[in-house]
Amino acid sequence: MIEDMKKRTIRSFVLRPGRMTDAQKRSYQTLWDEYGLVCNHRLLNVRKIFGRKAPVVLEIGFGMGDSLLRQTLNEPDRDFIGVEVHKPGVGRLMNQAKKAGATNLRVICEDAVDVLSGGFGPQSLEGVQIYFPDPWYKKRHHKRRIVQPDFTSLLAHRVRLGGFCHLATD
Repeated sequence: MIEDMKKRTIRSFVLRPGRMTDAQKRSYQTLWDEYGLVCNHRLLNVRKIFGRKAPVVLEIGFGMGDSLLRQTLNEPDRDFIGVEVHKPGVGRLMNQAKKAGATNLRVICEDAVDVLSGGFGPQSLEGVQIYFPDPWYKKRHHKRRIVQPDFTSLLAHRVRLGGFCHLATD
């Protein structure tokens, strides 16, 4: 099952050309070393990354990052990792996080399925949050939906017993 997810070729997203503002570009370039992570199918050492042992929450598809930033500031005893492929949103979140002084936040700009399957071990996450993933309405695109049986099984393996998965869709 997990190996099947690693071999996955159909993506749940399409990278469309987006326009980054100058501030988003600058933030993406200058703040990446502070907030950005590269997974590349490697297990992430979260204790080393954050410099402490704390529960870890993974948010998949944070968009422009407003709710994720608010949560990191309101829950300083948890560490948050956001996964988003939309670079303007990543740049904006890093900019806002720096202004707010957030230290318990990191971002990854890669495919969420790859990050979840390769970056985290069994029962390593306190929770996963997925808010309004792309619904892919057309029947021929249903295969692109991120919430599929194999993906939910992978989530179940990565979230610790007693942990949570928050999902909201339209």
